[in-house]
Amino acid sequence: MIFYFMIAAATIALALPVRTIPRRGPRPYGETATSRQQAYNMLCLFSIFLILLAVSACRLNVGNDYAKYVEFMHLIACDAYSYVPTETGFNTLVAVLYRLTGNENFLLVFAVFAFLTIGLFLKAMYEQSDSFGQSFFLFMTFGLYFSTFNTVRYYLALALALYSVKYVLKKEWAKFLLLILLGSTFHKSMLVVIPLYFLATLAWKKWQLILMALFCTTFFFMQDFYLKAVIFLYPSYEDTEYLEGGISWFNILRCLGVLIFAALYYKQAVTGSKRNRFYFFCNLGALILYTCCSFLPIITRIGYYLNITQILFIPAILQKIENKKQKRFWGITIALAATGYFLLYLIRADNDGIRVLPYQTFMFHDMVPILSDMN
Repeated sequence: MIFYFMIAAATIALALPVRTIPRRGPRPYGETATSRQQAYNMLCLFSIFLILLAVSACRLNVGNDYAKYVEFMHLIACDAYSYVPTETGFNTLVAVLYRLTGNENFLLVFAVFAFLTIGLFLKAMYEQSDSFGQSFFLFMTFGLYFSTFNTVRYYLALALALYSVKYVLKKEWAKFLLLILLGSTFHKSMLVVIPLYFLATLAWKKWQLILMALFCTTFFFMQDFYLKAVIFLYPSYEDTEYLEGGISWFNILRCLGVLIFAALYYKQAVTGSKRNRFYFFCNLGALILYTCCSFLPIITRIGYYLNITQILFIPAILQKIENKKQKRFWGITIALAATGYFLLYLIRADNDGIRVLPYQTFMFHDMVPILSDMN
């Protein structure tokens, strides 16, 4: 736990001095293409990337599904694809890396996923956030980085989804769809962001919101239909514990908190801003999913595609608060709340379903036997 806290503290300290510099428009006379601040930004970002990549790539048997992924990779190496539920992109990447190295180098596969996932998250925050330091602070304290140790396919898709937001806001739909289709080859759940992100871009009127509320009532009396739809998308879930839903109180409270904060400064921060309105409706949609669709086994993953925007939305609201005392108050309050959330996450980090503690590395530990080794 202390190790994770130190990693978070060190990388946040590197992130806070990073300043986003406008990339468009004519440069002042005499200004070089790469300013001193830009160079400092790149140095900090590269240092953060190396630290996070090293921690992630060097881990061994950290994450509740680590051994399961190693088993899937072994089956792919044996051409036993009928026993592998993973998508084509993942299967192809594993097959290529195993062939290039000449053995079942699962450590390299996890390292490649970490490289792509961390790189995309950092790039998305740097390019899209009003304050990279604040966004990165939330990224770490919300446990998002350490959660990438689990379900590596999904968190790569989540990073791609966050990065795709810039194409949604620019209405560059062809680039958006291409990126989503690419991500879906690693985790098919990513396809849900196509309708969800489109709906979040609409300027909803009151009568439309009423109709949407009426539609949401179907989640209460058509649960069998929606469960069958999930089984159709994920046939491997049938007759397993994965079909058990559950209320995600942490996510509900977090969405409520963000929405209340946004409502307090709605005129200043949301009205007139297509970007912030998109973030607002993403979080409203996540709250609806967490409260109305708790019976669905994959609702947490779907909701995360929406509430991942919190790491961009919260700094955007803070930057719009005109009163300096209020801005300082909310900045401190959010920092304390996020730190408290992080401490709770670390306390629960060795629980079943999370299991990112204790941290182990291939340099000092051995891999546990996988299912194929025991047969």
